[in-house]
Amino acid sequence: MSSHARRHPPGALATEPPAHPAPSAPSAPSAHPDPAGGAAERAVRRRLGTLGALLLTCTAVPAAVLVVPDASGNVVPAAASALELGDAEIPALLRATGLSLPALLVTVPLAAVAARRLPAWGVLVAGLAALLSGLGAAKFAHSVPLVEAVRTVQGAGAGIVLPATLVLVWERRNRELSAVWAGVLAGALILAMPLALRAVPMPADGTAVRDWHVALAPCPLLAVAAAAAALAYPVLRGRGHRRLPRARHTERGQLLLPFVPAAGFAFLAVVAADGWSPGARLLVAGLAPPALLGLALTGGRDATAGSPFGCAVVMIATGLLGYPVAAPLAGLSATGARLEGAGAPLLPFAAAAAAALAGALAATRAAPRAAVPAGYLLMIVAVLLALATGAHDRWALLAPLTALGAGAGLALAASLRDASAGAALFGLSLCFPALLAGQLLVLSLQAARLQRLRPVTDAQQLYALLEGYRSWLIVAGTAGALLAGATARLCAGRAERVRAGAARPSRNAAPGPRAG
Repeated sequence: MSSHARRHPPGALATEPPAHPAPSAPSAPSAHPDPAGGAAERAVRRRLGTLGALLLTCTAVPAAVLVVPDASGNVVPAAASALELGDAEIPALLRATGLSLPALLVTVPLAAVAARRLPAWGVLVAGLAALLSGLGAAKFAHSVPLVEAVRTVQGAGAGIVLPATLVLVWERRNRELSAVWAGVLAGALILAMPLALRAVPMPADGTAVRDWHVALAPCPLLAVAAAAAALAYPVLRGRGHRRLPRARHTERGQLLLPFVPAAGFAFLAVVAADGWSPGARLLVAGLAPPALLGLALTGGRDATAGSPFGCAVVMIATGLLGYPVAAPLAGLSATGARLEGAGAPLLPFAAAAAAALAGALAATRAAPRAAVPAGYLLMIVAVLLALATGAHDRWALLAPLTALGAGAGLALAASLRDASAGAALFGLSLCFPALLAGQLLVLSLQAARLQRLRPVTDAQQLYALLEGYRSWLIVAGTAGALLAGATARLCAGRAERVRAGAARPSRNAAPGPRAG
């Protein structure tokens, strides 16, 4: 081998650089993006998606809840005159205006299945379209059947919107956003009736009602804002978002479990409103909460519909103690303020809604096992404070309502911690039947007291309604204590099963995404 071959083995000429390399053209950009820039871009997209879900939560959830209140009692004379109804036909009108809540609670389980099987944004748009069409058609309701149709469509649209927003929030996998959803729901349940009464006030003596159709759609602009937020959401979310895993057959069956009992109870509630005695209505309403609790306890033991902190039972408590406690109090305070020549108080209820949101956000930094009982305790204290205070002084209402909002928001947000989308939707399906049961209970107790006292003057009528409301508060406080005990027992049993399962090798698949 020559000395040249020894100095330059094979391949060396191809690898060694020349002594004076020639200038090369500018290199092409790398096919792999900068990791830091990609992470920053993903963070911006994540924040924008969270902002879009936050806008939806703050608009769509209150817009859906605002179809629940029925303020048509303030415009009955004007509506009866416009529709040419006799005294015997007025109960049919009142029954028609109250159909939104039964329609809502029947729709929620079906919409929950749709939101888990189909794209949740498409389900939300369909619900908002139905809600807006019902609100827009309210001004054209010139007969009792048309009033029935309008209120039913409104309730069905709201029943589609609520599960869809929940699924969209759960897709973000953000603990604070899930807490905001819980706080907005709890606050909206407290603030709904005062807002409706502010939009449809009781006319003064000798004053004509401007338009009785306002009672069928008291706050339509919030639904318009929700539609705008829904249209902006895909732009803010961007492409490539993470959807939740499609619901399995077992989860769909669990979500449909409350449908038949809820539909049966809604039918009985509508029928009972037509001439049944207060005692018969009390019997129908009193059977619903134990049945709902049985469903919650049964579903709470299931891996699909159960949650670590009993969100199904807490949803029942939120529905039973939220709107049915705050709405009659709003009516009583508005009536008392009218007798004194003042306007209906709104500030205490707005403060309660703010307290619900604050309590829900506080739940993100507290241990759920302590936050859920603390929320129950606040709600029970609120009921006791409402028993001790009157309904006339707006400042006296501040303490019980603030405690009610803070307790509901705290308990609900804490119970949803680590809950799967299926468990949260299952609880939501039980919330509004409990709300209808509470509403039927308080109205029946007030009707029984009116029947017994037979008041003549407005002041006597207000006293009778207040006494019936106080009877309801005793029932509500007792129910709250029982639901708190049931939640504690359910959580203890689930923790025991988790510990027992951890002691042996698990053969199950990993669970799906959960809130927080």
